[in-house]
Amino acid sequence: MKYLKILLGNLNNTDVGLLVMRVTFGGIMYYSHGHGKLFAGVDRWHGLGGALSSMIGLESFRTFFGLMASLSESIFALFILVGLLTRISSSLLGFTMLIATLRHVFDGDFPEMAILYMVFCILMTLSGPGKHSMDHRYLSKFQ
Repeated sequence: MKYLKILLGNLNNTDVGLLVMRVTFGGIMYYSHGHGKLFAGVDRWHGLGGALSSMIGLESFRTFFGLMASLSESIFALFILVGLLTRISSSLLGFTMLIATLRHVFDGDFPEMAILYMVFCILMTLSGPGKHSMDHRYLSKFQ
């Protein structure tokens, strides 16, 4: 009851809200999307990279683009979860979600999850990770 009173008594708890958002979205992104893509290997990365390479016409970079998407949805999602290099990680994951959104739209689908993740990444890029993060703990002297 004491903790509930603390949370509800101070409605200016932006940092706690950012922590909950980071852990929720970063954890779900890693578990649902990133882990499988990261360890799937080169063939999977080649397939993933087709989303961007077919749009811009750089087929020779297809596997590289797929690897970068896999890293964004796995390693950078974990970085967001713990609040490490949050703005950079959110920007890279947000770009990946933009490409996923466009790919689904071009295929005639409505990509609600990709849009939600993209909006989350925009919010994290603009707001930063908050006080309860590794960025604040270790990198705040550099900002």
